[in-house]
Amino acid sequence: MRGVEKRYGALQALAGVSLEVRQGEFFGLLGPNGAGKTTLISIIAGLGRASAGSVSVMGADVVADYRRARRLLGVVPQELVFDPFFTVRETLRIQSGYFGLRGNDVWIDEVMHHLDLTAKADANMRSLSGGMKRRVLVAQALVHKPPVIVLDEPTAGVDVELRQGLWQFVRRLNRDGHTVVLTTHYLEEAEEHCERIAMLKAGRIVALDSTKNLLANFAGPHPADLEDVFLHIMQRH
Repeated sequence: MRGVEKRYGALQALAGVSLEVRQGEFFGLLGPNGAGKTTLISIIAGLGRASAGSVSVMGADVVADYRRARRLLGVVPQELVFDPFFTVRETLRIQSGYFGLRGNDVWIDEVMHHLDLTAKADANMRSLSGGMKRRVLVAQALVHKPPVIVLDEPTAGVDVELRQGLWQFVRRLNRDGHTVVLTTHYLEEAEEHCERIAMLKAGRIVALDSTKNLLANFAGPHPADLEDVFLHIMQRH
């Protein structure tokens, strides 16, 4: 991301964001509501256009080379968006078809297994709980084995046990070389999983460092956690 700006009339949602996520990295993008995180993700995903600046995914510009950029990217959106007329398996087969993938059932079965969806494979999407629907969104993002995975609040509304299963799977994908970008309001998740973190406020990056350095540089009377650091940086800026 180079100098990314986004304006909605008089409102400036992003004010010149420049950032490089390294290949194979587990990267956190944090900030309060309205900081610009979801706006930035929508631009990366090609769902919105930047007012200025550029974004590329593994060398593919998201505007000029959008087909390749989208193939390289899997995005789990914050909103629960689903088609109520299909089962879980049908939904994942249709998603595979968008990427020209036929005979993808072995990988679909593996994804469903790791996300604890196998028992719901033939259930209609509208019959699922909110947490189950969110896991289907994760499965949809992974169905074409993208090298870059963007998770926008992936565990919102997901119970603790299923959250742990999701993280085990995502960590495995990261170990296998997939780049993971995470936004979350659960700061303990970012602290546990992310190697580096960028913090956004009012459309600007106000902190960017390794998780280890962010914690070490926050000198206080007691050992800091990421929530302490986050609150301190947000108040300072």
